[in-house]
Amino acid sequence: MAANILDTDLYKLTMQNAVIKKFPDAWVEYSFFNRGKHKFPEGFGKELRKVVDAFADIKVIKEDIDFLREKCYYFDPVYLGFLKGYQFDPSEVQIRQEGNELDVTIEGLWYRTILWEVPLMAAICELYYNMTSLNQNALDEGEVRENNRTKADAIKEIGVKVAEFGTRRRFSFANQRQFIIDAHEILAGTSNLFFARQYGLTPIGTQAHEWYSFHAAKFGFAMANQIGMKNWVDVYQGDLGIALPDTFTTKAFLRSFNTMYAKLFDGTRQDSGDSLEYTDMLVNHYQNLRIDPTTKSIVYSDGIDSVEKIQNIHNYAKGKVKDGYGIGTWFTNDVGVRPMNIVIKLVGMWEKGLGWTSAIKLSDHPTKHTGDEWMINLCKNTLNI
Repeated sequence: MAANILDTDLYKLTMQNAVIKKFPDAWVEYSFFNRGKHKFPEGFGKELRKVVDAFADIKVIKEDIDFLREKCYYFDPVYLGFLKGYQFDPSEVQIRQEGNELDVTIEGLWYRTILWEVPLMAAICELYYNMTSLNQNALDEGEVRENNRTKADAIKEIGVKVAEFGTRRRFSFANQRQFIIDAHEILAGTSNLFFARQYGLTPIGTQAHEWYSFHAAKFGFAMANQIGMKNWVDVYQGDLGIALPDTFTTKAFLRSFNTMYAKLFDGTRQDSGDSLEYTDMLVNHYQNLRIDPTTKSIVYSDGIDSVEKIQNIHNYAKGKVKDGYGIGTWFTNDVGVRPMNIVIKLVGMWEKGLGWTSAIKLSDHPTKHTGDEWMINLCKNTLNI
């Protein structure tokens, strides 16, 4: 389990800050999705319960706040003051197991529950490998380190900027740390705040899909992207300027990504679909708005799992946009065992007098759709997808 409040991804804190500013009374629910159909061993739910209960003991220390104040300049004193007193509340997490099936839900005030996703997913992964004894099938430390250095050397040859995004589905805390040590010189940064502080890296992260999922549940699909961008800009005033466009497909997002927002945001993150098609889509969109696409960035973060894939995207993007790469599982869970394919997603919002409204995510690939099927179809019909 996380031993420090910063053993999470920056985007959860940037999101929490924005939620506190804009939706301090929002009540939400998250659900666990076992995309990989992993079979959980007997007693897994009970052991996970113990891990979750232990989160209550995690304290924010002075060094955490000092680091955030220095490196995350967009956090104001009000938010840092709130974070000083933050503690996980394990009662917000419900865990059930029937046979090999695991059911996890998180419910509560959005600004509080938002920090559960990343450390909880990391805990599920590490506990799963331990309880199934798959950790005994992993490569030994020498092989893992050689693998890490081989990747780093090859990426260095390409000459691109890469960030480590692998906390959620890491093999273990120790393996993530080892990768960062071995590949330190090629990393433009890491999403993990603890390792950023430990190893002098830039913390990297902006938006999450749940930002737009919530806006759709509250304001409707037709206005979700536009209001979501407006609220983000209201909070961060131009900082943290990488937009995440694929919550309800990138094509739908671009209808709201007008000249003002396209100029204001530094770029976008590609998190689903075909990377080359996405590049063309964004380049054409910028050109149609009379914006030079070479001044904009695309952070490619969808299934980057080989040097060849990075090289192909880099070759294609060269001269069109500035390309960067956010790489997760391939960096922190490439140890010779099958990586877990799991997610935790926002699935509902409750409002007094209205009850529950489903929250969904589509993405640019149908295998990544999550949420109520009826609501997904409503979204498609509303946005002409």
